[in-house]
Amino acid sequence: MRRRVGYGALLAAGLAGTVLLANWLTTEFGFLQVGPVAMTVGTLAAGAALVLRDLLQDLVGKAVVVAVIVVGAVLSFAVAAPQIAVASVVAFTFAELADLIVYTRIRARASFGSRWWAVAVIASGIVGALVDTALFIGIAFGWPIDWPLALGQLIGKTLVSLLFVVVAKGVSRVVSDPADREPARA
Repeated sequence: MRRRVGYGALLAAGLAGTVLLANWLTTEFGFLQVGPVAMTVGTLAAGAALVLRDLLQDLVGKAVVVAVIVVGAVLSFAVAAPQIAVASVVAFTFAELADLIVYTRIRARASFGSRWWAVAVIASGIVGALVDTALFIGIAFGWPIDWPLALGQLIGKTLVSLLFVVVAKGVSRVVSDPADREPARA
């Protein structure tokens, strides 16, 4: 149990930190052009947040996840330009809640590191990335959405999410305690 709480605190800090990092990078450095698509420089950190949220839910439950979402949203105003912070708060809140709903439904069938667990992380990450991208770009940079930018955001977030799934599956095989394979019930 102590190990679960310790890892939970680390993941909570990581989740809040990735949100702050994404907002700071976007405010400071703007956009990155990758071939025909573009993305905000903070996109990769935002992709990491989607998977960290799922892992945090597994370790300590949904109530802690919601609290960390609120903290990350509020702290965004300390590191980002106002329009980036507002866009981030709205996008992050709705994306993480959509991620939570999808992940919770699929995760109920799976143990940590299993194939269904990976499906839960990937499916919830894609839903979260779609919501985050549409809301963030529309609010921060205006409507209609710039589709090359949206595509770049989605690709970046999805690639980071997939990388985290691969790493987490590998880690689960090496260090996982069977008691930690079941999601937290809170």
